Amino acid sequence: MLERRPLFPGVIEMNHQAGWRIGCSVYLVYEENDWVLIDIGYEENVEEIIELIRQIDFPLSQCRGLIATHADVDHIQGLAKAKSILKAPVLAHPRAVDSLERGDRIKTFAEIAAQNVHLELPAVKIDRSIVDGDEVVVGNRRLEVWHTPGHTDSQLAFRFGNLLLSGDNIYRDGSVGAIDAHHGSDIPAFIGSLKRIADSDVEWLLPSHGPVFRKDAQLLASTIARLEGYLTLADFGTCALRWPLMDEWDRELAEGRLPTGRPQPA
Repeated sequence: MLERRPLFPGVIEMNHQAGWRIGCSVYLVYEENDWVLIDIGYEENVEEIIELIRQIDFPLSQCRGLIATHADVDHIQGLAKAKSILKAPVLAHPRAVDSLERGDRIKTFAEIAAQNVHLELPAVKIDRSIVDGDEVVVGNRRLEVWHTPGHTDSQLAFRFGNLLLSGDNIYRDGSVGAIDAHHGSDIPAFIGSLKRIADSDVEWLLPSHGPVFRKDAQLLASTIARLEGYLTLADFGTCALRWPLMDEWDRELAEGRLPTGRPQPA
């Protein structure tokens, strides 16, 4: 068995647990032996993630749910495979249900012909729709569901005490999830979601990509101002060649660096 490496009490991030980047951030939230998984990533990584969960001594039979933060292929391509292995219910926002159950490759970014992206998207049955204000129960713990549209129309975040599992709303470098009309992006809604995060009393943001970071009012204000500029400009979106934050995260994962600065257990 491997030693568990929680970022915070009751929260393990699977890339951090592994010590290298498997894919998008995959959060395991637990209370004793009950657990849920928030996002799963690509299908090719499912067996590695599940084996890692087994090695840190979580009973696979006590997975209480597989949750999709939103219906983008890099977050959900492996849902059908994970569901078949774990026999756990799949939860998602109602606006993600159609894309997930039909395996919509266009809206989910699985098919982008202009960039030679051609990915399979296995359809998966959604067992429970969750909306703003709902709670996901894990043992005695409760995750409060936030609907934070903007990146997609189905984007969810989850409040857990002073933590917000914040999806693709904002990353440590001030970047945000891709803005693209083809998959349900909405700039005014995005601004509203970021303002909700900024106005909240959460202390830590646990994004769907890259390292966890302490909520930063100045960073959020700068990002909101940038998006407000997009309301009257035609150049939003990006074709960046690389993302330096991912290079930073790779180094931090390899070093086992915790966001709080606490040392790892010996």
